[in-house]
Amino acid sequence: MQRLSKLLCFASGMLVAGVAHAGQAERAYKRGDYAAAVLLWSVLANTGDPKAEDALGTAYFGGHGVAQDYVQAAAWYRKAADQGDAQAEHNLAYLYDRGLGVKQDYAEAVIWYRKAADQGLADAQTNLGLLYRDGTGVPQDYREAATWFREAADQGTAVAQYFLGLAYLKGQGVAQDYAEAIAWYRKGAEQGNALAQHDLGIVYAKGLGVTIDYAQAVSWFQKAADQGNAGAEYDLGVSYYDGLGVPLDYVQAVSWFQKAADQGNAGAEYDLGVAYFDGHGVKQDTAHALILIRRAADQGDATAKAYLIKLEKSEPSAKKA
Repeated sequence: MQRLSKLLCFASGMLVAGVAHAGQAERAYKRGDYAAAVLLWSVLANTGDPKAEDALGTAYFGGHGVAQDYVQAAAWYRKAADQGDAQAEHNLAYLYDRGLGVKQDYAEAVIWYRKAADQGLADAQTNLGLLYRDGTGVPQDYREAATWFREAADQGTAVAQYFLGLAYLKGQGVAQDYAEAIAWYRKGAEQGNALAQHDLGIVYAKGLGVTIDYAQAVSWFQKAADQGNAGAEYDLGVSYYDGLGVPLDYVQAVSWFQKAADQGNAGAEYDLGVAYFDGHGVKQDTAHALILIRRAADQGDATAKAYLIKLEKSEPSAKKA
């Protein structure tokens, strides 16, 4: 009995020491002292602490305090995941999803995402929903996707709220319902999710389930564009170019078209090309206009392709050499 008491006390002392080390590691990481954090996590990880193993995996994943090494990240995530740590299960799934440190294997990603999702981890629920939506690693199943998006959305996860809103907008896995789409878009948008903000702007611009309101559309486009969302940058440019919800302003339009075009947005490349052709908001430059429109056409933009065909028929010199 005396021996058992000593073992229990020793275990208790180890627990206190472990908690202290974990706290020190977290504080070191937050202040940017990654090397110290890694040292402390290594001590704990080598005792089999799953939270430390996961943290050490994340350090290797990001190259924080150690050289970036996805193979090592996968090894540490697996140690923690094998103990049932939900975050590690998700992180290991993500590596399989992207083929980082392990051979890309969507079916394996599904297995690990599901383990974490079943424990209520919202990020895993969202990613599992995406795999079902896209039919990656599992048969495509919009209903199952919407179910997992809802699980995460109900926890307040903004990106899941966006994806659930999109499901309602398209009627994928749920009955099409613009009011529900708007409600979920708004939840995500109000948390600052740029995808939700952009799509909410589109809803107002097109009058999907609401009265067309260009001013509201511009307000949401602006919020998303300010976060660098290329689609929103383009749509904001269109709003200025056509004077929808804002005073017509070609200079502002060109500025936003350029930002979106720099990210490879084909619509923006085409409209920016047209602006250069017409000299709207920029000095007229036909040669540069053609370059931009061809870029858009090369990405499959139908309007750009049609424009080039029409132009090349009327002006043979516009054809590519």
